[in-house]
Amino acid sequence: MGCDGGTIPKRHELVKGPKKVEKVDKNAELAARWKYCALSQEKLRRPIVACDLGRFYNKDAVIEYLLDKSAERPNVEAAAHIRGIKDVKELNLTDNPAWEGERTNTKGDRYEDMHCAMFICPVVGLEMNGKHKFCFLKTCGCVFSERALKEVKTEICHKFTSIYNFLPA
Repeated sequence: MGCDGGTIPKRHELVKGPKKVEKVDKNAELAARWKYCALSQEKLRRPIVACDLGRFYNKDAVIEYLLDKSAERPNVEAAAHIRGIKDVKELNLTDNPAWEGERTNTKGDRYEDMHCAMFICPVVGLEMNGKHKFCFLKTCGCVFSERALKEVKTEICHKFTSIYNFLPA
């Protein structure tokens, strides 16, 4: 069956080439960025805040980070630019009615759509799963897709003004 003295190995069988660099799956990286806190690596839960770099954090994780003055703080590079609570903005997110959460597939016997997001754009209805760009307004923290901001062409959130228009005088 070979190697009995009559076979001559080829060069590619003897020489090992450089190992290929393991590539990170872009879909998994996007899912991690949009579903997990950049500081504590826990699942995002309300209240959710964002920094100027566009990273999402759990608000309690940011507060714990700011209060912890020890030298060995975990994951310092993810929040080194955050000096105070004013460096982050609490987000007003719109829940996705199609998102069922983790409670539906506890046994693992059903298909779980990894691209279904917890939150959506309130104007266009796009899911916040990393496939589309999203922006938040620094004044109120409302989150919209970039496509919605291009269509509306305003930087003022009219959510509260429209509520007051319907109140009786």
